This record gives sequence, structure tokens and C-alpha cells, in this order.
Amino acid sequence: MSLHKEISFEDEICQHLDAHGWLYADKDAANYDPSLALFPDDVIAWVRETQPDAWKVLTKNHGDAAAATLLKRLRVSLDRSGTLNVLRSGFDVLGVSSKVKMSQFKPAMGMNPDITKRYDANRLRVVRQVHYSVHNELNIDLVLFLNGIPVATAELKTDFTQSVEDAVDQYRFDRLPSPKGQPHEPLLTFPSGALVHFAISSSRVKMTTKLAGAKTDFLPFDLGDDESAGNPPNPNGHKTAYLWENVWQRDSWLDILGRYLIAEQDNKKQIKSVVFPRYHQLDVTRKLLDTVLSEGPGKKYLIQHSAGSGKTKSIAWTAHFLSDLHDGSDSKVFDSVIVVSDRNVIDGQLSEAIEGMQRNKGVVATIKGKGGSKSAELAAALSGDKKIVVCTIQTFPFALKTVRDLAATEGKRFAVIADEAHSSQTGTAAAKLKAVLSAEELKELEDGGEISSEDLLAAQMAGRANESGITYIAFTATPKATTLTNFGRRPDPTKPAGEGNLPEPFHLYSMQQAIEEGFILDVLQNYTTYKLAFKLASRGSDPTQQVEHSEAMKGVMRWVRLHPYNIAQKVQVVVEHYREMVILRHR
Repeated sequence: MSLHKEISFEDEICQHLDAHGWLYADKDAANYDPSLALFPDDVIAWVRETQPDAWKVLTKNHGDAAAATLLKRLRVSLDRSGTLNVLRSGFDVLGVSSKVKMSQFKPAMGMNPDITKRYDANRLRVVRQVHYSVHNELNIDLVLFLNGIPVATAELKTDFTQSVEDAVDQYRFDRLPSPKGQPHEPLLTFPSGALVHFAISSSRVKMTTKLAGAKTDFLPFDLGDDESAGNPPNPNGHKTAYLWENVWQRDSWLDILGRYLIAEQDNKKQIKSVVFPRYHQLDVTRKLLDTVLSEGPGKKYLIQHSAGSGKTKSIAWTAHFLSDLHDGSDSKVFDSVIVVSDRNVIDGQLSEAIEGMQRNKGVVATIKGKGGSKSAELAAALSGDKKIVVCTIQTFPFALKTVRDLAATEGKRFAVIADEAHSSQTGTAAAKLKAVLSAEELKELEDGGEISSEDLLAAQMAGRANESGITYIAFTATPKATTLTNFGRRPDPTKPAGEGNLPEPFHLYSMQQAIEEGFILDVLQNYTTYKLAFKLASRGSDPTQQVEHSEAMKGVMRWVRLHPYNIAQKVQVVVEHYREMVILRHR
């Protein structure tokens, strides 16, 4: 009975894809070559149709062995360069003057007839029950191909019998890229095999880009359900139908393969990981681009994504996609995209993520002020051909003034992406930042808080009319009330703000969902109330004793700060920071 249900699940997916532009036939699995991990018929058909000159050279040089020569060379190139690189850049074949391309993705601007023809020629195929192994008789439920190259695998489970975790365990313990004592499995080997592996049940989806046996790390790929983990009920079928109906939809899937996937390299320029977007990252970037195109520049957007959301990658994707965005008449929407964050993030992961995504070198400028003035460096970047400019929160007020001047005098259009950046209140830079804040905002900082990008945006935008040349996008996990007021969107914009019509974020990945998905800890699970802290601090003193409020609070907080556990935690942070930032970086 369970076998019947699982096959029905496969049938439903395959039949849907078959009806929406994918190639599918019941007996396709027999045409798969497990030793090459390719679907040879599609490789040959793609090359013959889209690159007839290359195929002509191959047949002239190799005769009847042309197909075998092409397939063998493709396999060697996949092993050397990785699947993603071959799909995007093609591969060399002896005797063929130009690289053999293995896909056609949509360019940023409108496609010419030749590109349109090649794009339409892309062969997306789903094959079920694939006998993938060169060592055993194991099958994988589904394999997705692009022009004969495997790009995804999927194991399916129905909630009637098993869960998504059973599919995860199947990958971890039965789908081994390198079985003990055996050569590797080409389909499952990183980075030359399938780009992503999905564990799918009727209600949940998880995915990974790198199989490593029991150590394989799967990430959730769920929609979220009313700010919680999981997926909402689907009145028309399985909760996970969005995967094959939307994500695997032909144009969507080609867009993901062409633009979203990131191959990250180590110091030796070897691929160490491939990044596949989680669902909320895919969703926010697509909704943002669609809304910017429909509403035009000059709007404000609040992206409320919790810690653990992968915000750095989301900002990097957003910056690159906005910098390449063109409207219906193929005019560029933005002249430049400015990303503001704090110094530590810019020096580390954010700068690496943004620069790692650029296809053409030199289009990203990170303003660090080395060897000259930050203001001059920034002005040159914004006036020149830099598509993305990354700056610190300290440089942000000057950057904002510069883009406003350029928008007003030269009609240029900019997108400003503000990360959740903070700055110390001390030093010359802090004094300049405080100068742009209001008295009320400065009062909020009296208790030792930091100056944030939210404070600066609120101050800079207070009392200003909408600026048609500048689009503001604020990323934050915990927006302040002023940020919600300035950037949030009322459900009904025609009515004034009030109960039931308060400003909301444009996109939300909640803290609750991040906790339930295991990306952050629930800090409320082990907190100490003031009442309990007082009892512990007073050590059995008369609880009815009257004390002066401010002195009591200082005593409690002093006890909390000096508690051995808190001191130990602070020491750990200091030591780990010194080890990572000083010792390891200077080896």
C-alpha cells in the first residue's frame, strides 16, 4: 500500500511537470548512463540543435564516435570544473573553436531572436526511479536534468507512511557519494554531480547541495506557516506542491540555476560549497524585483528577516539583481546600488558575498578609504561605472547626500540597501553621526545603546517628501517603531494608520520560524526574572522589606553583570574573537 502511494506521489509530480514544459516518459530511466551520470540523448540533441557548427566539426573529426567523444569530454569537464561552472560557461572540445555551451539563461536585457531560440531549446527533463549507481541496484525517486546534465535529485515520502526525515536519512546513510572501498558515484559527488538534493514529503521539504554521508547538513525549504516553521494547508493538494508547481516551473528553475546558485571557493580556488537559496530568500528577492518594476523607483521597503535567515546572502542577491534590473523598454532601473553595513561585516562576509557574485570584475566597489579620502573614493564610485557600492555606517550620511545630489542634478536613480548596522558612540566618527540625529533619538542612546542605520535613516528622512530617484530597502531582524513607520506598508494604503491598518514589513521571516527551524536559540527558555534575581541576590532576606527602587535595581543588575556565568560568557567571546581575528588571520 505504501509503495502504491509513493508511486502515485511520483506520478503526480512527473505528470504536472510533463504538462508544463518538461520532458517525461515512463521508460526514460533506461536511457540514463550511470557511469557518466548523463542523459546522453538530451546532451546530443541540445548540441546539435543549438550549435550545429560545433557538431559538424565533431562528426568530421570523429565520425560515428562523435557522440561518445562529446559525452566523454563533457564528463571530464564536469569532474574538473564542477557542474555549475560547465552549465554557465561551457567546456572546451579539441578541434572546436569556441566553447560548447550547455545551457542558455535569460540575460538582464531583452533577448535577441537567437538567444530566445536557444533559451526555448533548453531541454528540462524529469526521470523517475533512476538506477544511478555503478556499484549496486539502488534507485533515486526523481532526477531533474538540464540538457542531459543532472541538476537535482529528490527522494519522496508520503506522510501516510514516512516523514521528510526518512528521506533525509536515506540520503545520509544509503546515498553515499563515495561508498566504502568503491569509486565515487558520479551523480552524487560534489561538485561534479547534481547541484542540489531534495528530501520531500507531503508536508515538508529539505535540501542540501553537498552529500557527505552521516555528516550531510540539510536545510529547510518550506514556505513557513503563519510565522512558524512548516507549510500551510493546501486546499488543492499536498502542502509541498509549491515545489514542483512554482519552484520547478520552467522559467523559475532556469532562473535559479542561472542566477541564484553560488559556487564558493577556498584559498586554493577550489569549490568548497554551493549555495542554493532557502525559500524565503528566493521569495523576498523575486517579490522585491516584481514590486519595484510595477511601482517604479522611489519607494521604501522593510525586510524583517530574523537572525539565522541568511541575511548576508539575501542582501547580496538583492544588490546584484537590482543593479541588473531593466524595465519593459530595456532601460536600466538604477544607476547604482548602495549597500551600507558595519565595518566588521563589510571587512568579512558581506563584501565576500557581494564580490563573489559578480560575473564581471570591477563592477563592485567597497569604500574603505585606504590611501585616500573616503568621500572622494565614494564620489568617484557613484559617478563612475560601479554598479554596486558598499560602504560603512560612518560613511553613510555622506553617501546619502551624494546620491541625493546626483538624483536631483543629473536625474540618476539609486537603490539604497541598509543592513542592520551599528556603530559605537565614541570617537570622531560617532560625533559626526550624532550630529544628524534628533534630540529625541540622542536621548534614546543615553543608556549605552549604539547608533544604528535605522537611527540614521529615520533622521535623514524625517520631514522629507518622497524622493523619486532613490529606493530605500531596510533589512533588519527587530525593527524599531520609527523604522516600521518610515518603511512599513499599511494593508490598506488608502486609509490612515490605525488599529487593523498599522504599517507592516514588506517581507517577513520571523524569529519564531528561525527558532523552530533550528537556526537560533529561544532566549526565553532560560531567562531569569527580576523577581527571582532579587530573591537570589537577597539570599533569604525579608521579601517584604521596603527599599529604594533605583538602588534595588542597580543592585540586581550589578548581581546579574557580575554573576560567574555571565562573566564566563563574556570571557569566551573576548578569547574567541582574539583567536579568530588576530591569531588565525596573522598566521
